[in-house]
Amino acid sequence: MDPLAPLAFGIAQRDFPATTDKEAVIDALSRLPEGASLEEITEELHIMASIRRGRADIVAGRSKSHEEVEQLVDSLATAWISR
Repeated sequence: MDPLAPLAFGIAQRDFPATTDKEAVIDALSRLPEGASLEEITEELHIMASIRRGRADIVAGRSKSHEEVEQLVDSLATAWISR
């Protein structure tokens, strides 16, 4: 099974088709309003880059399941309380 379909937060792989970075930027810019500021454009591209890095991390196995994170947080909280 494809590790990205569907992701834990409910977004299917079809919502993020595989494209080059340039194609993704052109698509993102085309969806922004004509009056978008440089700050808004930068924020959109930053979010898009973060999502792409996260997806690459998932494919490469550099992620943890929700349960693993809960266990880690519980163990850290327990260690902190027992100080």
